[in-house]
Amino acid sequence: MPNRGRKGGHKGRVRQYTSPEEIDAQIKAEHERAQEAELEEGGGGAAGGDPTKPKKDQSSDESDDEDDEDYQQKRKGVEGLIDIENPNRVAQTAKKVTQVDVELPKELSRREREEIEKQKAKERYMKMHLAGKTDQAKADLARLAIIRKQREEAAKKKEEEKKLKDSTGAPAKGMQSLSLNK
Repeated sequence: MPNRGRKGGHKGRVRQYTSPEEIDAQIKAEHERAQEAELEEGGGGAAGGDPTKPKKDQSSDESDDEDDEDYQQKRKGVEGLIDIENPNRVAQTAKKVTQVDVELPKELSRREREEIEKQKAKERYMKMHLAGKTDQAKADLARLAIIRKQREEAAKKKEEEKKLKDSTGAPAKGMQSLSLNK
């Protein structure tokens, strides 16, 4: 049978490979463009710097904390080419270990909250059930009372038959008919 899939489908096309020299030339051209853009934006600055690294303002002699706040992470993929204006998008900020507050209560996810609520509801129900306040517990207690009454009546009948047997020496009428049927 013929293979109907697309495996091996690009046989007639010419494949183009980029040489390492061309790649190096492209990277150098990008660096030059980035440096020119920095010169235009800042009116000067570090001439041999990497465009992905943050620029340090030479006029400010403050602590490194402020420099860390100005630092923007390197954008991945197409993010560097497209400006995204999504008001719902939350920018992720990296925090230092000294800035993290461990003592704050941790916010639970919806599933975790629902699971905890379910467990608490089950515990409340079991307490009410053991106290006999739920409908199911009331029904169980009523059934138990009926069974106890039936067992008491059965025990009384056995005792009466035993007394009758002991006093007459012969088995009771009900017992005699049972033994004959066997």
